[in-house]
Amino acid sequence: MEWVSESAAVRRHRVGGERRDGPAAAPQPEREARALETLVDARGGGGSGSSSARTRKRSGAGSGGASGAARTGLSEARAALGLALYLLALRTLVQLSLQQLVLYGAPDHPREFNARQARDHLEHITSIGPRTTGSPENEILTVHYLLEQIKLIEVQSNSLHKISVDVQRPTGSFSIDFLGGFTSYYDNITNVVVKLEPRDGAQHAVLANCHFDSVANSPGASDDAVSCSVMLEVLHVLSTSSEALHHAVIFLFNGAEENVLQASHGFITQHSWANSIRAFINLEAAGVGGKELVFQTGPENPWLVQAYASTAKHPFASVVAQEVFQSGIIPSDTDFRIYRDFGNIPGIDLAFIENGYIYHTKYDTADRILTDSIQRAGDNILAVLKYLATSDVLVSSSKYRHGNMVFFDVLGLFVIAYPSRVGSIINCMVVMAAVLYLGKKWLQPKHNTANYTKDFFCGLGITVIGWFTSLVTVLIIAVFISLIGQSLSWYNHFYVSVCLYGTAAAAKIIFIHTLAKRFYYVNASDQYLGEVFFDIALFVNCGSLIALIYGGFCSAFISAVWVAFPLLTKFCVHKDFKQHGARGKFIAFYLLGMFIPYLYALYLIWAVFEMFTPILGRSGSEIPPDVVLASILAGCTMILSSYFHMTRTFHDLDGKVVKRDSGIWINGFDYTGMSHITPYVPEINDTIRARCEEKAPLCGFPWYLPVHFLIRKNWYLPASEVSPGEPVHFRLISKEQTPWDSVKLTFEASGPSHMSLYVRPHKGSTLSQWSLGNGTPVTSKGGDYFVFYSHGLQASAWQFWIEVQVLEEQPEGVVTVAIAAHYFSGEDKRSSQLDALKEKFPDWTFPSAWVCTYDLYAF
Repeated sequence: MEWVSESAAVRRHRVGGERRDGPAAAPQPEREARALETLVDARGGGGSGSSSARTRKRSGAGSGGASGAARTGLSEARAALGLALYLLALRTLVQLSLQQLVLYGAPDHPREFNARQARDHLEHITSIGPRTTGSPENEILTVHYLLEQIKLIEVQSNSLHKISVDVQRPTGSFSIDFLGGFTSYYDNITNVVVKLEPRDGAQHAVLANCHFDSVANSPGASDDAVSCSVMLEVLHVLSTSSEALHHAVIFLFNGAEENVLQASHGFITQHSWANSIRAFINLEAAGVGGKELVFQTGPENPWLVQAYASTAKHPFASVVAQEVFQSGIIPSDTDFRIYRDFGNIPGIDLAFIENGYIYHTKYDTADRILTDSIQRAGDNILAVLKYLATSDVLVSSSKYRHGNMVFFDVLGLFVIAYPSRVGSIINCMVVMAAVLYLGKKWLQPKHNTANYTKDFFCGLGITVIGWFTSLVTVLIIAVFISLIGQSLSWYNHFYVSVCLYGTAAAAKIIFIHTLAKRFYYVNASDQYLGEVFFDIALFVNCGSLIALIYGGFCSAFISAVWVAFPLLTKFCVHKDFKQHGARGKFIAFYLLGMFIPYLYALYLIWAVFEMFTPILGRSGSEIPPDVVLASILAGCTMILSSYFHMTRTFHDLDGKVVKRDSGIWINGFDYTGMSHITPYVPEINDTIRARCEEKAPLCGFPWYLPVHFLIRKNWYLPASEVSPGEPVHFRLISKEQTPWDSVKLTFEASGPSHMSLYVRPHKGSTLSQWSLGNGTPVTSKGGDYFVFYSHGLQASAWQFWIEVQVLEEQPEGVVTVAIAAHYFSGEDKRSSQLDALKEKFPDWTFPSAWVCTYDLYAF
């Protein structure tokens, strides 16, 4: 058998140094073959491969040994160069596949998606400007444009179809555990809903969702105007088609997604059409253009993945992205969550991920989105919607709801998808093959394998030590870089970080293995070490595969690839190598066998850094980005500022004003804070660092969202008082004692479209219930209660109540309530001092600014 002869080869090479009379005894081609096999076998093993590639056969004494060592070194250099060129070629192939957005040009056929028409919609929507919920730009101008275009589409539609339009203005409330947990309340926000169905109607429907609102101060081209533009054109193509639909397609243009998913909640919980929806497609963005990634599906319902895999013309999907996103590592969420949790509907979540550096900034403009990006998104969404709207599976989708899918695309050409239970069987078979291969070596007679077993476990220890010391090294460098104020110095030139941290990680691993070679593996031949470290790499990857299988991760297929392909390749080339050595045929076959593991690894590495690198520049002041990036690089071997002109008023238990001040509150979303800004704006320095008001909720500052735990570096520059034209009005309507010995406080608030409410019970009191969400108060990180409020263009005064359980009466009252008003649109959002400060910022920053007020009361 192959395994027996292989073990014999291992034994021969282990004792080869004792048998040889001298270096000249072995022919030169054989020595070169051994050197090359060490490199190739080691690389094939995966994570540990590079370690064994560093372990070389020591030369004998004398001039003959020196000459042999020189020739061997030359052979190793050629092999290393060849491997580097091989990896470079694979990286080029990955890059070409990513740049190839569509496989053909935009068609002119009326039944196909037309990206040029969608671009016209995109340019019209973004020309309106920033579209925050409650602003005329969002509630009037954008809604008017959408209704106008929908009317034109209805006029041109085929008589086979019927189009219905509804403008919904929902009011509601819900709690969500996003950003540590808070409660959201919305009033009179806007949804534009269109239903395309057969002329005789339909009982079942599929939903397509986008949002036309944007964050403050951004035109929101990618997030999410381009998706709404795509949906308008998809609606046009489907409505003019001569093919009859079996089910309805509902297009939801929602106007309050940036308010933490409010409009989708209003639709799925209140609209009469929501009950007919059996599946949905959500269109989002975490970047500007490029390919749209399927990064969430389900929950369960594997038929949806199969629908995408079989119909998408330009697929780009990854179950790895799904498991990373749902782990909570990325501080973001989409309407997918609302439809899943509140509507119990399965769906597909897609998002553009390229060039996330300008996401949510003033640079997110229509001209930065390639027409080919629009074309591919439109082709994919049209194909999937058409399939779902004519599929019999949609009617009986509950029959196919169980089970998860393993899915991933192959260079954007097609999708491989199979049930996770099938994946588990395949993964277990791969584990068994690896165990049989390794066990065959370990279970040989003791006198044959004693040295091998000892060397294997010593090599495993060396590998682990190399990894650990490599990680510690790059973390020390990252901390040092952060301490000297050079964090994010690589942000504009990502490959600088690769050279800095990647080189340090590789150097440390090389150093550890060089020491091992010099002091432990003194008499071992190169081919023997290649065998040992190949087996170590196989063992490590097999261990990670077992762990992923045990954890139920669909991503386990990656480890399976790094076990199966090296093992198969080794079996295929082992006999040829023994007979002919490391000749061209052997090398070509071996590298061909490792093509898929290396190619997919490079593909995934690109996706990881494409998503995570921009996020690190806006992750707040508490997460050191260099430490995170150094850790990722070790595993893989713009300033964005926001500031507010605010006036704060603090009232005591009797309603008297005890403190009142005004200033410009500055938050640096960049880990480096404002150190890069101080040279341009000297008044912003550490002497004006904001001081936390310990007795006030969230330190007495008007947080728009409860991200205070991420951003603890902020500054407070004194300024004159602001007087908005629409001031906030907040009052206590009633106070009553309940039969169960609690105090019920009813409040009324009115003000701008965006307000934040903060509640802190005093010592001896607890907040037992309230009229918001599902009635159970949800705390944010730190123990305070946060409520996010928004309304559309017109809304009545907001009334709500809270109930406080008083266990021990305190002189300062039982509860503190504060309300912040945020002015995102119109003249109220500006002040002369705020405008003057913005002018001082350098061009390479994106300052997002608005006026707000903060009022605190004790009861």
